[in-house]
Formats: sequence, C-alpha cells, structure tokens
Amino acid sequence: MGENNEASELGPSKRTKVPAAVVPLLGVAAVLSGCLIAYLNRDFTGWFAHAPLSNKPFSANGAAFITQGTQIGLAVMVAGLLLLAFWVGYRLGRQARSGPQ
Repeated sequence: MGENNEASELGPSKRTKVPAAVVPLLGVAAVLSGCLIAYLNRDFTGWFAHAPLSNKPFSANGAAFITQGTQIGLAVMVAGLLLLAFWVGYRLGRQARSGPQ
C-alpha cells in the first residue's frame, strides 16, 4: 500500500521554517535585555587595600571592577550581537547564492 513508493513519488518534506523576522527580533531583544541587566546591576561598592608597612597609598589605576550582574548582562548582550551577526551573514550568503538580481 505505499511500501513500494519510490523517492521521486514522495512529496517534499514539510519542514517548518522560522519566519525571517524572528531571529533578528530575538537578537535585538537579547541586546536590549543585556543592556538593561548591565545597567540595573551597575552598583559598585568599592574596595580598599591596607598596606601598613609600605608607607604609600595603594591605588589601582586603570582597574575596572564590575559586578557579576553586569558581567551577565554584558554576556547576554554579546550573545545577541553574535546572533545578529550570524543572521546578517546568513542573509547575505543566501542573496549571493541566488545570483544577481
């Protein structure tokens, strides 16, 4: 009843395609939420060092300390930017493969 069908007789597989606007919207949402997370977790309580025998104050010039929440926000933002870069490269590659218009 259908066991002897050849591959040419079978219809095309019905693969679900992701709509074209979903991937860039996810990328933009990740970038914006990463910025928001990093902004809301920017609290820096500061630090100090005590060096009683050196007779010099300790200063950490050029050191930037960020909280773990800020690091997570920045990581989410970078992931969103990578997703957007992948999407742009994919779209440009598909346009180049389809030929000049």
